[in-house]
Amino acid sequence: MACLALLAFSRCSSAPEHVKPNFVVILADDLGYGDIATYGSVRNTTPHLDRMAREGLRFSDFHSNGPMCTPTRASLLTGLYPHRFGQQFESALSGIEDYDIGLPLEAVTIPETLASAGYVSGMYGKWHLGYHPPYMPIDQGFDDFRGLASGDGDHHSHIDRSGRPDWWHNQELAPEEGYGVNLITQHSVDFIKRHRDKPFFLYVAHLAIHFPWQGPDDSGYRVEGGNYHNLSKLGELDSLDVSSNVNKMIEAVDRSVGSILETLREQGLEEDTLVIFTSDNGGYLTYQGGYHNISENGPLRGQKTDVYEGGHRVPAIAWWPGKITPGVSHDLAATFDIMPTLFELAGVASPNASDGTSLASLLLDREPLASRTLFWRIRSETAVRKGKWKLVQIGNDGPELYDLDEDLGESRDLSDTHPDIVLALEEELSAWADSLQPER
Repeated sequence: MACLALLAFSRCSSAPEHVKPNFVVILADDLGYGDIATYGSVRNTTPHLDRMAREGLRFSDFHSNGPMCTPTRASLLTGLYPHRFGQQFESALSGIEDYDIGLPLEAVTIPETLASAGYVSGMYGKWHLGYHPPYMPIDQGFDDFRGLASGDGDHHSHIDRSGRPDWWHNQELAPEEGYGVNLITQHSVDFIKRHRDKPFFLYVAHLAIHFPWQGPDDSGYRVEGGNYHNLSKLGELDSLDVSSNVNKMIEAVDRSVGSILETLREQGLEEDTLVIFTSDNGGYLTYQGGYHNISENGPLRGQKTDVYEGGHRVPAIAWWPGKITPGVSHDLAATFDIMPTLFELAGVASPNASDGTSLASLLLDREPLASRTLFWRIRSETAVRKGKWKLVQIGNDGPELYDLDEDLGESRDLSDTHPDIVLALEEELSAWADSLQPER
């Protein structure tokens, strides 16, 4: 029976027939819920993502597992809440305090598990789960890696916030000239062409639209030995209104998606390949120093770093011509669902239990997901989501309760009128917190 199920993914064509599908996961950085046209943006032109959404399944209720970079990336690759790896993974790994740690090597990742089923895995772009060996993608199962290890490098000079060169090939620094989005795209396209004859997992992790806010035609400004742990990290900007800078970055990411999808078509692989596009957290709306018009989070409250919806509800699109029927899903889903989804579709068993759930039946048969409770925590802020209800706790302030079906913008606190729901969600939050691994 298992063999028959796997054979269902093959097809007759001039392209190589794959018993197992290919997987491409494209992760944008800091892309807000309303930053692309198919999610309501009127200032950014994103024809390739719009086409991907028309031809695939667009999620309206998809969430990153953290409102910052590192936690979501850890969850994507492991299928687990990032908190299971220690408190450092609730937020972004610092290039100072966390320079010598990384995702624990004993963590079981997507590429490590898929390798047992004959997959080759490549990653191109931003890692941010360790700053140097032995905490690099190659140490976590990828066969090839090119990109940056840190959380934000200059998109042109590839110098990190601490003034260190930060463009790697596997475990060695390997500088390349060019705009980060374009280099990531080039290596991703080359990977597809090189490995068209066997199943592959490709992880495309863009640094854009994370600061420094630089477009393809800007120049690099960071130099080796410099210190950019201040507002200079944002880039050489002519205005506090950075919408034009970010617009160019979003459109560069859109062109990258178009190049990858076109390569799959040219190689005859589009019906053999599941492509998932999403973001690692919500977008910044404003930033200290008066910077504004950065990103768009649509009707959502809050921004990156917040546990309100604007911090973690993100765009997400699944594309697989001939397998996924075009449409919109309103099911509640999250980044850590990607790992079990890929494993089910590849016909491999996960060595460990996952906190996420497979989306395979939703993608292929539009079967609704079972109800569940999701949790977010960053520093002293927590949030719990179950069905339409969301509980938010900010520091020592009283709990806030929102009905997201009626109040997506989280503007009407209903905690006083529904104390029973508050108590039930608080009990689930407490049980979840108790289940996490103690701080390392």
